[in-house]
Amino acid sequence: MTPAEQGRLLLYTATLLARERHQRGVKLNVPEATALIAHAACEAARDGGRLEDAVAAGRAALTAADVLPEVPGILTEIQVEAVFPDGSKLIVITHPLGPPANPAHAPGAVLPADHPPPELADIMRIEVTNTAGVPVTVTSHFHFFEANRALAFDRRAAYGRHLALPVGTSTRFEPGTTQQVALTPIGGARIVIGFAGLVDGPLDAPGARETALTRAHVAGYLDTGPTTDQEGDL
Repeated sequence: MTPAEQGRLLLYTATLLARERHQRGVKLNVPEATALIAHAACEAARDGGRLEDAVAAGRAALTAADVLPEVPGILTEIQVEAVFPDGSKLIVITHPLGPPANPAHAPGAVLPADHPPPELADIMRIEVTNTAGVPVTVTSHFHFFEANRALAFDRRAAYGRHLALPVGTSTRFEPGTTQQVALTPIGGARIVIGFAGLVDGPLDAPGARETALTRAHVAGYLDTGPTTDQEGDL
């Protein structure tokens, strides 16, 4: 059997399992719904139907009532290769279960808040220079105070803050360049563990910032500034 034929056999096996659960009245999950819908489309093609017939058969296989509540918002498109009388074709079924009842509540939807979170109301901008000979990348929720020691910026001001970026994104600092970044306060309980090990505890504990500045200065971090509020005490 060719890989394509093996894939069709695997789809059929998954369809049998999904059909058995469906007949017991079990709400189907994403893989189960995908198998049933794709199989229905493939069988319509195998019976001699046209491409639009196969798409219609796939859409008619299930309804939103047959699946778990989150599935229609996740399963927005199914692609499956089927055998038609005139050869193999790719079937694309968009919204096979119909559009989500409330698109704003679909998984991954952006839900704007009535008011911005407090941390977004306190944005600070600083200039950062990469003095290293290689690029430096800092991710969105890294405690910026503890970022690469070759980055030159006002670390005292950056204490307790992270880049004001979407979660999971990052900023890249090219060698020898200076750029401005936005920083926002770390929220929640404001306890920082790990990173470069300069804090490892509550950010707002008495003396925590000055202790962290001292550690950074000793470790060679650039622009750590004085370790007390009095200039020249370092």
